[in-house]
Amino acid sequence: MVNPGSSSQPPPVTSGSLSWKRCAGCGGKIADRFLLYAMDSYWHSRCLKCSCCQAQLGEIGTSCYTKSGMILCRNDYIRLFGNSGACSACGQSIPASELVMRAQGNVYHLKCFTCSTCRNRLVPGDRFHYINGSLFCEHDRPTALINGHLNSLQSNPLLPDQKIVTLSEVDH
Repeated sequence: MVNPGSSSQPPPVTSGSLSWKRCAGCGGKIADRFLLYAMDSYWHSRCLKCSCCQAQLGEIGTSCYTKSGMILCRNDYIRLFGNSGACSACGQSIPASELVMRAQGNVYHLKCFTCSTCRNRLVPGDRFHYINGSLFCEHDRPTALINGHLNSLQSNPLLPDQKIVTLSEVDH
C-alpha cells in the first residue's frame, strides 16, 4: 500500500526478531502473513479502510490517499476533492471537512461557485449554464457568437458545449 504523498519506505520486518508490529488501526499485534504499510505505519489488511466507504484498501488497489486526517480510496478522494483536490475557480485546496459544489466534473468551494458575470453565488436549486468552463446564472446567460453572427440564446437555446443543470444537493 502506497500513499502517493509519501516517499518513505517501510522498515524491514524480520521474522527472527519476533518484534511484532502494532496495527495503526486497532493497536493489536500483527501476526498475519500479510501486513500493509501506509502513512508511516503498519496495518492489518482488515483495518486499513477508506474513511468514507469503509472499503478495505488492500483489496481494492495498491494506493491510498490522505487528506485532513482521512484515509481515502481513489474514488472517494476524487469524489470529494476532484482530480486535483483544488477548487476549479480559485485553485486553492479544499479541506476534507468542507462542503463543495460540482459542475461537469469540476469541484468548487461554496463561496467560489458563482456566476461569471454578476458574481452572485449559485446555491442548490438554482438553474445555471456551464459554458466553456464558466458558470452563469439564469439571468446572465450569455449571448452566443454563431457563424460570425450574434444571436441571443432565446433563438438558439443551447450551444453544443452548453449544459443546463439544476442543483439539487451539496456534496460532502
